[in-house]
Order: sequence, then C-alpha cells, then structure tokens
Amino acid sequence: VQLQASGGGLVQAGGSLRFSCAASGRRFSDYTVGWFRQAPGKEREFVAATSWRSGYTDYADSVKGRCTISRDNAKNTVYLQMNSLKPEDTAVYYCAGTQVLMSSTPESFDSWGQGTLVTVSS
Repeated sequence: VQLQASGGGLVQAGGSLRFSCAASGRRFSDYTVGWFRQAPGKEREFVAATSWRSGYTDYADSVKGRCTISRDNAKNTVYLQMNSLKPEDTAVYYCAGTQVLMSSTPESFDSWGQGTLVTVSS
C-alpha cells in the first residue's frame, strides 16, 4: 500500500491540527495504520494507530486525551486529530502501514508515507 500524509503546518500552542493519510494500492481495510513523529535529533516515536480490526486503537501516553485517530475505509484515509498542541509536539509526522493486528514500533510497519512537518510555536 502507498501512503501520503498531509495536514502539517505552523500552529500556536493550544491550537489544533488534523492530519490525513491517504492510501492507494492494496486493500486498505486489511492494514493497520500508525502515525509516528520524529523531532530533530530524536528517534522516531509512536503517536497513534488504528487497527484493521474495527474499533481497535492505541495512543502514546504523551498524546492520550489530546489526540483522536479514525479511519474511513471507503475513502482509503486515516485521520489524526490533535488538539491542545504543545511546542514539544513539533516534529515531522509520518503515517505507516502494516498488516500486523496492532503495533507501536516502527519496525513493524513496512509501508511509509512522506512526512509532514508540524511546528508549534509558544
């Protein structure tokens, strides 16, 4: 599956962003889709994921309560809504796909989209 992420930008602290991950290629509904982020000088870290199994989602502790992941299989798209953004959320955000039921480790994902940059100003 090929993935394309969008929705990044410059936002003030406390603001919100909605990311989209559009998929093409293989049967999208068979894929778990995750969002990861990488800040300058840091390792890539897990943000959230939605499983191919309906209703099964997972979030990193750092975004729990501020973030909602959802998917629309009819549109081959996964969305990530992030609210109450903080300067520490500044990073390049990536979406990725895997046929594993659920994972939070980048190594489990074999299809990656290009990143979308988020900058949160204080």
